[in-house]
Amino acid sequence: MVMDSAEADDYFNQLLKNIEWKNDEAIMFGKRIITKRKVAWYGSEPFAYMYSRVTKYALPFIPALLALKALAEKVSGETYNSCLLNLYHTGEEGMAWHSDDEPDLKREGAIASISLGAERKFAFKHKKTGEKVELQLASGTLLVMKGSTQTHWWHRLPPTKKVKTPRINLTFRTIV
Repeated sequence: MVMDSAEADDYFNQLLKNIEWKNDEAIMFGKRIITKRKVAWYGSEPFAYMYSRVTKYALPFIPALLALKALAEKVSGETYNSCLLNLYHTGEEGMAWHSDDEPDLKREGAIASISLGAERKFAFKHKKTGEKVELQLASGTLLVMKGSTQTHWWHRLPPTKKVKTPRINLTFRTIV
């Protein structure tokens, strides 16, 4: 935990209200898919970032994001210039197995993931061996993925019907 529950709740409410949330889009099998999950892309510059064959342009950081970025940098010992935020309304919204290995990202750079709101299970799966590692991410938790993590592991947020409340996830990254 990098913050207590009161601070995590305060940031959750600020971000829920002040972030420009939009439904995520992806191109899958040649079709444009609109997700229930909402996303937002912020940065120190108006970076273009492409994933799932859709390009997003970074909005300027707001004060709450700058404070959380400073916290992530202090704890991880890394620096970040952008943040992809995800808003999952309930546990039924998740993320499939993937690696954050887009060419725009710093090679073997760190990704600092802060969880706010509902506690959720997060899973890793080794790309060659299939070994799985699962952990619970509570509100106020920071998970840092760095080095060759994205090269050798997939990760996901599995859906669940047990969680009825929202979760915000911030992933601080470095665009080159």
